[in-house]
Amino acid sequence: MVFASLEFLTLFLPLFLLVYAAVPASWRNAVLMFSSWIFYGWWSPLLLLLFIALILVGWIGGMAIDNTRTERQRMLMLTAFIAINLSVLCWYKYANILVETFNQVLAWSGAMPVPWQKIALPIGLSFIVLQSISYLIDVQRRVVPADRSLVNFGAYQAMFVHLIAGPIIRYDWVARELRERTVDWPQFTQGARRFMIGFGMKALIADTLSPLVQTAFSLSAPTFVDAWLGCFAYSLQLFFDFAGYSAMAIGLGLMLGFHFPENFNHPYLAASIQDFWRRWHLSLSSWLRDYLYIPLGGNRKGEVRTYVNLLLTMAIAGLWHGGDNWNYLLWGIAHGLALAGTRLWGHASLPEPPAVLSRVLTLLFVMLAWTLFRAHSFGSALDMYAGQFGLNGYALGDALRVQLRPAHLMAMVLGVLCIVYPAVDAWLARGGRPALLRAWDGAWPVAGFLLGFSLIASRGAVPFLYFQF
Repeated sequence: MVFASLEFLTLFLPLFLLVYAAVPASWRNAVLMFSSWIFYGWWSPLLLLLFIALILVGWIGGMAIDNTRTERQRMLMLTAFIAINLSVLCWYKYANILVETFNQVLAWSGAMPVPWQKIALPIGLSFIVLQSISYLIDVQRRVVPADRSLVNFGAYQAMFVHLIAGPIIRYDWVARELRERTVDWPQFTQGARRFMIGFGMKALIADTLSPLVQTAFSLSAPTFVDAWLGCFAYSLQLFFDFAGYSAMAIGLGLMLGFHFPENFNHPYLAASIQDFWRRWHLSLSSWLRDYLYIPLGGNRKGEVRTYVNLLLTMAIAGLWHGGDNWNYLLWGIAHGLALAGTRLWGHASLPEPPAVLSRVLTLLFVMLAWTLFRAHSFGSALDMYAGQFGLNGYALGDALRVQLRPAHLMAMVLGVLCIVYPAVDAWLARGGRPALLRAWDGAWPVAGFLLGFSLIASRGAVPFLYFQF
């Protein structure tokens, strides 16, 4: 079950909201926790047991660390419970690719491959583990006390509103609202508006572009137009799918009385690669900074160590994104090199490029990196790069010509308009917002939601790209 599905919109969400509103405030965390278990178990009842076990590990781990007096013992306890979380993540995420790589090595040497049945990756596992680790570290650092209530902690860790694809919510951000929160009509309507905006981003743009992207990245010899059309469509699909989910999660949180931080801040308008990571997947960027980059030494141990820390942090970020091929690791290393190169450029006092050129070059790099991120394999990525550099001709290929529809072009145009709209809107608002614009602000989320609902009713739900991360 996903947010952009008929089951969620017409069955799960209405029933949940009715129960949530009807019960006393003291029962709402229990309703939220058990409803989240139903939401998760809808996909796999068996893996729900793993999900509950991880919640228990986090809850017990927090209390064990909090009850330990010496710093050395607290660190040992922290290491043990982080190891449990990472072991589960590594098993489900990387066992397949490691065995596959090992079997390839065996094949090259003429040996028989190891028999292996692929393991299915539980939905949202990466986000669950990162949340648990951040909580355990914050307890060890005494940023937050351990939560003694299993229901409160379970509601935090299991919360279906952001469970599958973030934002990655730190316990400290919602600790007060877990104990006491206000649910009122103005906040509920504000949350509903955010949910409808995110739903429209997902259903109208991301899902519409999905078949076009699938075709483009399946071509063995894409032309220049094929490769760049597929890359551009995927850049839009990924942003509107992921940012759309985040908007829906933030909206649902508001409807329930929680205030989650923004997860995207117009990343495709970034002026540099550092600026991109200050705008893209903000909850992950801040997690990597606070729980990985800074503990590694950050920029406090000299320039060479800073570059090593940047590369290592982004490589780990790439590995976290996926384990079905090594492209994600290479994508992370590419971003690490770009961050290090940009830092080196600034420290060398070289002239800054013009603002427009800097934004164009940043977006171009991001899109080229997305090609590696999306490709099925490294060989497939090389095929796309060959097309992007014109090695297979320039005209639109037959496969994409057959696939391409006016709806795809409309979705791409709509996506571009949504990306540049904030800058245009800020310019229009300098003299005060006209009445027509204020009316439009209230109408377009509802119109987008209704149109998106009609689309998923006719073509079915499309899973989120981060559904199994």
